[in-house]
Amino acid sequence: MKRIALLPEGTVSHEAIRYLIGDTPYELQFYKYIADVFQAVDKGKADYSVIPIENTIDGSVSLHMDWLVHEVDIQMQAEWVYPSIQNLIGYRSEFTNDRGELDLSKVVKIMSHPVALPQCKEFIQTTAAQAELESAGSTAEAVEIVKNNPGKGWTALGTKLAASKHGLDILVSKVTDHDNNFTRFVLIGHQPISLPRKPEGQRTSILVTPPQDFPGALHQILSAFAWRRLNLSRIESRPTKKQLGNYYFYIEILESLDSVLLPAAFAEIEALGCHVRILGSYPSYKYVEVAEPILEEQ
Repeated sequence: MKRIALLPEGTVSHEAIRYLIGDTPYELQFYKYIADVFQAVDKGKADYSVIPIENTIDGSVSLHMDWLVHEVDIQMQAEWVYPSIQNLIGYRSEFTNDRGELDLSKVVKIMSHPVALPQCKEFIQTTAAQAELESAGSTAEAVEIVKNNPGKGWTALGTKLAASKHGLDILVSKVTDHDNNFTRFVLIGHQPISLPRKPEGQRTSILVTPPQDFPGALHQILSAFAWRRLNLSRIESRPTKKQLGNYYFYIEILESLDSVLLPAAFAEIEALGCHVRILGSYPSYKYVEVAEPILEEQ
């Protein structure tokens, strides 16, 4: 059975990979730190790793992108998006008034991952402004801490999957400030993966490193794609970490390496003296909303 490494059980990463693989049997391996998720494949402990690389609200996850570029040499094998939906979780009995109604003025503390807390800022300010905010290693860890500290008025922002796992109540569902808060994930590994769902299309991710900072460098690089009518979905510059002012360009193309035009574009860019590194050519999966996720373990 193939093994997939990911962040802790009950996180959005956990929900996202279950959505992607469906009923396909895979062994899920949970790690507390993203470094361990990356290294699980690198050290042969897992066949694939689930990596969040972009978010609607926060943009690129720079730390994870740097890991893909500088720390490991593992190909992207699939990409998909999944909604980052947070819920206020706790023991409902702690937050009800004499009439049995939910009373969030009783919330003493709200815990979550430091990325999730600001994504729910408006909800917190309008419904539980008195609450102390505290960061945790993950949304799942925050839910577990709340579970182990009953009677203190503590709550967590986390997934329905985490609430179900720890036997806690969803006090308020979907508290993220933006309804369109999606996270983009990539599945990295050394071999292509077979998935049950049909992809929306193909995508290829590359790094282009110019030999030096010369006038019109980016324009010349992009021209190789433009005149071939190759559609780019993302362009980002990141430091090479070798010298101040030196950057590489991370580029995503909505095309497969099987295309005749794409290798020709790479050859033209390399003729300019640039180095092209292919991070992966992989299927792209669109999120299709379902009525309600299944919470039981598969």
